[in-house]
Amino acid sequence: MPKTAPFEAFSDAYEQWFETHREAYELEVRAVKSLLPPVGRGLEVGVGSGRFAAPLGIAVGVEPSTQMAARARSRGIRVLKGVAENLPVSNASFDFVLMVTTICFVDDVDASLREALRVLRPGGVIVIGFVDRESELGRAYLQRKNDSRFYRPATFFSTPEVLAHMSRSGFGSFHVRQTLIPGNGEQAIEDGFGRGAFVVARGVKEKRQVT
Repeated sequence: MPKTAPFEAFSDAYEQWFETHREAYELEVRAVKSLLPPVGRGLEVGVGSGRFAAPLGIAVGVEPSTQMAARARSRGIRVLKGVAENLPVSNASFDFVLMVTTICFVDDVDASLREALRVLRPGGVIVIGFVDRESELGRAYLQRKNDSRFYRPATFFSTPEVLAHMSRSGFGSFHVRQTLIPGNGEQAIEDGFGRGAFVVARGVKEKRQVT
């Protein structure tokens, strides 16, 4: 069952986070953009209120929350109601799929990633943004998890765990970047993981695969 209740009840608070933490948000957008293909048709799975899709020029999203979908539509996104494990789109219909913090809230990570693989064209890419469970921020979220309106139902992952899920679901040729690095300046985006709180992982659907 989609974990949408907090986003239905507290959509205003969700939006306010991006205004209160604008520098961190804009840095996350930059990190995601750095691993997205420069051209192509994209789909954001778990598009939320469109806070990433809109500035990244992604025209189509999938979202189970009615409140979040309405906000995304107000930002010009075409939103399809659905869940990551059963995307309401055709096989091989997108050049890239974006998921930002979505894997924290899905019921089945591997099923969600297999669906992303299905809707990608051969050679297409998936880009996943998430808070690394083993980072300083990730550990803090875990400690306060039961007190958080949004993260109480979430599952946090380490970067190796995310890469293992991606590999198991059929993706390869990984590239990982990190940002929100303590003590390293607010504008830093680096390759790899282990220091940054926000990690972006990209994988490729190999052309030999079929859907």
